[in-house]
Amino acid sequence: MDLEPDDEVPPSPDAGRGARLREVAALFTRLGFTAFGGPSAHVALMEDEVVHRRRWLGREQFLDLVGLVNFIPGPNSTELAIHLGLIRAGRAGLVVAGVCFILPAVLIILPLAWAYERYGGLPRMAGVLASVNAALIAVLAVACWRFARASVKDAFTAAVAVLAVAAAAFAHWRHLPQSELAILAAAAAAGAMRQAMVRPGTLLALPAPTVLASAVAAAAPAPATHWLVRLTLFFLQVGATLFGSGYVLVSYLQAGLVDQRGWLTERQLLDAVAVGQVTPGPLLTTATFVGYVVGRRETGADLGGVVGALAATGAIFLPAFVLVALLGHRLPRLREKAWARGALDATNAAVAALVFVVTVTLASSALRGPAPVAIAVGAAVALALRLNATWVMLAAAAIGLARGGIV
Repeated sequence: MDLEPDDEVPPSPDAGRGARLREVAALFTRLGFTAFGGPSAHVALMEDEVVHRRRWLGREQFLDLVGLVNFIPGPNSTELAIHLGLIRAGRAGLVVAGVCFILPAVLIILPLAWAYERYGGLPRMAGVLASVNAALIAVLAVACWRFARASVKDAFTAAVAVLAVAAAAFAHWRHLPQSELAILAAAAAAGAMRQAMVRPGTLLALPAPTVLASAVAAAAPAPATHWLVRLTLFFLQVGATLFGSGYVLVSYLQAGLVDQRGWLTERQLLDAVAVGQVTPGPLLTTATFVGYVVGRRETGADLGGVVGALAATGAIFLPAFVLVALLGHRLPRLREKAWARGALDATNAAVAALVFVVTVTLASSALRGPAPVAIAVGAAVALALRLNATWVMLAAAAIGLARGGIV
């Protein structure tokens, strides 16, 4: 495995604007079709592509971006993709990266939603999911090692990482909601205060976009009578206020769609989340499935389902594009301030710790039985031979299809 130090790798040589946009489009389209496993896996795959292989930016810069997107609402991995597109190809790259990362999942989920409504069920994909999850453990383990090497620099960051692991394990045991945000905020505060340059209100600088997004959501007009407007406003508010892991989305949908509006049953909600889990791309494309089901049932037509799917998807991801556009290139300027530098260093150590906890947690459920363990070991060997992580995941999915299930 190629793990020699490359934390300060400069971006690759300049290319024309059109070439950069095509490069961004090609990368994030491929990731959109192959990035299984949820936000942590997406971060690992992006790190492998943009830091380890393409060298668009150094690992510390990448970790800074990961830390920053955890402090703004919306889907973290999608915001990271949007931010990387902005860095590589400017404002146009911001849009291209986000759309190319989201659209493949939408194109995959739409026919699944159609089949669900038409036949009342989902294709059985247990074998594919089991194989991909096994390979995912190897990808996450490599990313965790790289993150730890880049972020744990001294005794203080080591202490932050250890405490973050303990806090994350406790939060997982107690099922505490949005614990990632609390852990990262505590790490940022500790890192900033360590610099002894904190003034009143300084620590509010990082999560400031959060306040703006919440205010926008609260100021949204009361739900209109038309189902499409109500659906759009609901998912717009979710996208503007959702923090932490995409799995927090489940509680939002339970309260808003099942308990309050009665648009879905609990079984339908679980089916929608399952589709988001077994398909590549961001988990928040669950909104595509929900929008189709609601639109199809409100109008009685497949076209209504497609309109509902597109409206829900656009609404839940729109705040991510707006917030990243507003942040722009703020992060490099933050690095120039001592308090922000300390906050980001501590946050990066906490990010590495959270990836470690996710890896251990997923391994405990994914590596049950000889077949998943063999796939994980094979994936680790392939990664050690510098095979692209995307192709490792695709190979695992093919094994799952061939086997038809893994015990």
